[in-house]
Amino acid sequence: MEDGVREDKTSQPASKGIGVPVWARKSTLVLVIAAMALAVFGTTTQTWLTVHLDPAQLGQAVNSQDGLQVQGSKAATTVTALALVALAGGLAASIAGRIARWIITAIIVLASVGIVTAAVTVMTDPLAAAQGSIAAATGITGSSVQVSVSAFPALAVVVGVLLGLGALLIIPAGRHWKTRTKYDSAAAGTAGAPEGPADEIDSWDRLSRGDDPT
Repeated sequence: MEDGVREDKTSQPASKGIGVPVWARKSTLVLVIAAMALAVFGTTTQTWLTVHLDPAQLGQAVNSQDGLQVQGSKAATTVTALALVALAGGLAASIAGRIARWIITAIIVLASVGIVTAAVTVMTDPLAAAQGSIAAATGITGSSVQVSVSAFPALAVVVGVLLGLGALLIIPAGRHWKTRTKYDSAAAGTAGAPEGPADEIDSWDRLSRGDDPT
């Protein structure tokens, strides 16, 4: 008899060890998605392109020694907007229901695809991405100048891919998330209500919860 009790006690902690995986925890996943979206946004505040202009041809509007610095927000304006969309989607996933999580996942994945596409476009054709900044600084478009690309567009591509992969984890991780609905709140309120005669205020409260006090 004592051996049976000991076996039960030793087997009890094993059942308590079963829990939600670290990658599936709501706080962890939402924090990772938000951090990657902010990282993409952060890259757009840095210099993506450096345009080396010829002062003899284009005038002294830009210092030819340092070149014209073009931020990511100007070279690829869509990356900034899509990063904010992904950030909002990641935060919304923490309070969304099952169907809404599918929609949010699709939105974040599409945003990450757009981020990667825009950043790759800048790297493959930096002169076209810099034409707007060149025109704003010198008033001349279609100039044949030398444009160098920094590491930030490539960083945006890497983080954008990771952002999309993180968004795909929302669906399997959401199976471990508990959602609280208004019906649960009503049931909890009914269960915690004190027993005894109800006055008019209690009756109205119970009616608002869908209960029949009669």
